[in-house]
Amino acid sequence: MARIWREHGIQPWRAAGLRFSTDPELEAEVVDVVALHLDLPENAVVLCVDEESQIQALDRSVPVLPMAPHLIERRSSDHVRNGTTTLFAAPNTATGKVTARCQLCRRHGEFLVFLRQVARVYPGLELHLVMDNYAAQKHPGAKDWLEVNPRTHVHSTPTHASWMNMVEIFFGIAERQAVRRGPVASVRELTTTIRRFIDHYDTDCQPFTWTKTADQILRKATRPTTSETRH
Repeated sequence: MARIWREHGIQPWRAAGLRFSTDPELEAEVVDVVALHLDLPENAVVLCVDEESQIQALDRSVPVLPMAPHLIERRSSDHVRNGTTTLFAAPNTATGKVTARCQLCRRHGEFLVFLRQVARVYPGLELHLVMDNYAAQKHPGAKDWLEVNPRTHVHSTPTHASWMNMVEIFFGIAERQAVRRGPVASVRELTTTIRRFIDHYDTDCQPFTWTKTADQILRKATRPTTSETRH
């Protein structure tokens, strides 16, 4: 059986997620976002904006036993939850530097506070914000702010395509290097840890490189009408 699997390239022990976008503006949004990733506009700043909510401040029920000669670090499997925070972040596509803010919630008010922070960081420059269809961005307050700040342009990623927003790469790095290690005794300690990590990250950051063209993405993003097998 194993020989037959190898001959036909079948790997039944592996599985991957699959989700086709039903966004009616799929093609236009893919082309728009990819154009920003591959060809940065002159005299403008492109920022990938999103939030990571429900980041938990987790403490261990038993103190962590630190690494020692011939012994790895040891942790208890159970933990204590000490609250959560939401990280709003906006990496600069050209430089990799991250504008970020920790807030208690992810409502439209907190989103507006972050938008104003981004505008202060880049005064007088044209801003292109790559964002998903998060409900707070559609709130009348957010729309009003965008209308009175015409130098700020929003570019939406298609539904079920958050991976097209490169801030998700940064969130993964922050999770592995700043949050997951713990233990964290309070939300204040968690936000301090995240802030310290971002300050260090910005001193030696590199921009992420986008490689996929819009045509390559659209070929895989369209739901097939029939099932075709090669075995």
